Amino acid sequence: MLALQSEYSRLTPLPEGGELSNHPLWDGCRQSTIDLMLQCSVRRKFSSRAIIALEGTPADFLHVVIDGSVELFSRYRNQETEFAVIEPPHAFVVAAVITNRFHLTSARVLQPSEILMIPADRVREAFDQDELFSRKMAIELAHSYRIVTSELRRQTLLSAVERLANWMLDRDEETGGSHHFAIPFDKRTLAARLGMVPEVLSRGLATLGKYDVHVRRATVEIRDPAALDRLAKPEPPFYDPKE
Repeated sequence: MLALQSEYSRLTPLPEGGELSNHPLWDGCRQSTIDLMLQCSVRRKFSSRAIIALEGTPADFLHVVIDGSVELFSRYRNQETEFAVIEPPHAFVVAAVITNRFHLTSARVLQPSEILMIPADRVREAFDQDELFSRKMAIELAHSYRIVTSELRRQTLLSAVERLANWMLDRDEETGGSHHFAIPFDKRTLAARLGMVPEVLSRGLATLGKYDVHVRRATVEIRDPAALDRLAKPEPPFYDPKE
């Protein structure tokens, strides 16, 4: 059973001012809006694998990723699937907070991360009072929708090995395009990220050896990027170049 790490009573409120006053999610909003949210917010560091939101529970906070990354996932019986990975400067559970509903997914920290937690009632009050903040939340919701839709397309229209190849090309680009990078989490997490069980991931990694992709523990070397690209990019394209 999942256990929520929620020692909110031990958290310290934010000091006045600071770099968070100009965060992209509320930069340019009225100062009263920023003060409304930040005065009662808390900032906390979480260790890897910490569960910070549980599906089916009330959304008490809007979570903003300051550093690190968080995966949104769901579990049913003995199966688990991941919906998205949230990185700075984005927030998660926006829809649940704005509509005052329960979490539809759980959230787990992928690597040591720092999260800003804003009380949900303050977010809703700011949403009602500040038009610019409402627009920014609408854009954040649109971003989340596009991420989840993209993941759904990949998992339903691409084979397991094609999803793995696409992930490797994305990861290579994110780490500088050197064709040599480390998998940032364990392979069980990667399998869930790609919508497959670990055994299927192992077979996919073996298949990519035919395309000159070499994997040793957590290290990946792409020796023939063109071959991997031909495998990973069916028509129509699955990636929005603006994202």
